Amino acid sequence: MGNRGMEDLIPLVNKLQDAFSGIGQSCNLDLPQIAVVGGQSAGKSSVLENFVGRDFLPRGSGIVTRRPLVLQLISANAEWAEFLHCKGKKFTDFDEVRQEIEAETDRITGANKGISPVPINLRVYSPHVLNLTLIDLPGITKVPVGDQPVDIEQQIRDMIMQFICRESCLILAVTPANSDLANSDALKLAKDVDPQGQRTIGVITKLDLMDEGTDAREVLENKLLPLRRGYIGVVNRSQKDIDGKKDIKMAMAAERKFFLTHPAYRHMAEKMGTPCLQKVLNQQLTNHIRDTLPAFRSKLQTQLLSLDKEAEEYRGYRPDDPGRKTKQLLQMVQQFSVDFEKRIEGSGDQVDTVELSGGAKINRIFHERFPFELVKMECDDKEMRREISYAIKNIHGIRTGLFTPDMAFEAIVKKQIVKIKEPCIKCVDMVIQELINTVRQCTNKLDCFPRLREETERIVTSHIRDRESRAKDQVLLLIDVQLSYINTNHEDFIGFANAQQSSKQSSKQSNAASQVIRKGWLTINNISIIKGGAKEYWFVLTAESLSWFKDDEEKEKKYMLPLDNLKVRDVEKGFMSSKHAFAIFNTEQRNVYKDNRFLELACDTQDEVDSWRASLLRAGVYPERSSNVILSYLFLLFINFS
Repeated sequence: MGNRGMEDLIPLVNKLQDAFSGIGQSCNLDLPQIAVVGGQSAGKSSVLENFVGRDFLPRGSGIVTRRPLVLQLISANAEWAEFLHCKGKKFTDFDEVRQEIEAETDRITGANKGISPVPINLRVYSPHVLNLTLIDLPGITKVPVGDQPVDIEQQIRDMIMQFICRESCLILAVTPANSDLANSDALKLAKDVDPQGQRTIGVITKLDLMDEGTDAREVLENKLLPLRRGYIGVVNRSQKDIDGKKDIKMAMAAERKFFLTHPAYRHMAEKMGTPCLQKVLNQQLTNHIRDTLPAFRSKLQTQLLSLDKEAEEYRGYRPDDPGRKTKQLLQMVQQFSVDFEKRIEGSGDQVDTVELSGGAKINRIFHERFPFELVKMECDDKEMRREISYAIKNIHGIRTGLFTPDMAFEAIVKKQIVKIKEPCIKCVDMVIQELINTVRQCTNKLDCFPRLREETERIVTSHIRDRESRAKDQVLLLIDVQLSYINTNHEDFIGFANAQQSSKQSSKQSNAASQVIRKGWLTINNISIIKGGAKEYWFVLTAESLSWFKDDEEKEKKYMLPLDNLKVRDVEKGFMSSKHAFAIFNTEQRNVYKDNRFLELACDTQDEVDSWRASLLRAGVYPERSSNVILSYLFLLFINFS
């Protein structure tokens, strides 16, 4: 390495990891480390055993690694191993090391192949290793085995992501050469968190098991799927070699011979093999620690100052001082109040990037969900005409009238206005539910005081429920005010004389507005299977058209659909589909897109569907069998009857 200070970096980080594990606290300092990621039977265990030169990891079918294994390799004159949970006990027999890993795993996870994020810390001293720290993570699986939960794949993925999503973590992506590299689970996960390949080191195993006439030369030369830190090929022992207790030193000699004699790899033999991989990882980790050291030191100092300030408050602290308890109680209640206000007002230290919550979700309820609920109110033409006819006839009684009576008009209109009550009350319910959810999120900091949390939630929720009843009374009162008098002279009311003119003017104004209403990804479901089936596009909605592009750069436009005579209808979620869908169709029975009478669009969540439908509503695309101007429509119907 050439620099003694640099050589001491890895043991220093090891001590920090042990310190946090020893006190049972998670390390939130993002210590530099290497996480080993790969599918089941990718050869991760063999690579790690080759580093140590000993068989010490559990083997078998299914998920063998069920807890993260923090493996610290330390160069020393003698060879032994020790666990952090067995302080002071040295293991010189590596079969006992394997048994201890299995026993410690079962102690936390049980014997049903379950997994746990609680790590096992193993330190191996040996003259055959370089200073190196790796975290062996569970292999990626697809199908639950035995008593494993049905979401085992997602659990493993979440555990892996906890480690590799940190910028300070290098990713050792292990992929067997005898599988399709483009479908590598390890490389796919690495690409999700490291799209530029800055932190990923590729390891290609099982090069000796590739089909005759094929090789991985382009991959190892970093040409096929390039990574900034490149790829290294290794040849591990086969299952037959492992069962036959083939010595690892002999296996590494065979690996060396393989690279020197293989025509596709001999020109790069010096850069391949387990010794080279170990040396590269040692250098990469040391350099990575050096690069992240300034930010790490700054963060450590900031946390130290914060802890010193917090500790200062407890100097001279008397546990039996009632004033101290009262002060602490008031501080926690005040912090709850501040957190609640920040979540509603939209500011705060922690911003949720996963989903809408608090004030943002309430804003969406008012501006998207509520208008959409209003426009969903159905107005059946046939039923409406029947009601109008009966109303007029019942008002006239035995007489035959020459003019349409105002009483009939008001009776029908009031019946429609009453329908507004349901979406208004539903809007209040949704806002109240979001406020209660926000209260629960803000009380998470009171977990250490369950009784205080329970009482805080109860008092605040009771207050919200009390205001809920008052809000609903006020909403119903406002609707009753509208019911008490129908003002047909209001400028928003369209009389029959200028109905057509106003409609044309509004239509022209709408068409003149070409501002973008919404952009986002949508999946078109009803594309021909021959052409690839459902496909995702970037959609742009304006006041006059719906266009979609190949991607969000908006350079390659696929199609532009005018919004004239379009409406939206619901689409039932398919049995095998995980997406939620809606459809756009033409009211004049014309094809909407090529040979398709309707365009079926899909989103990941129902909230996204509702949001898109609300945006289409703003653009004038209404749900099927809905009326956008009920009073004007009724007025025109009355004119027809008269």
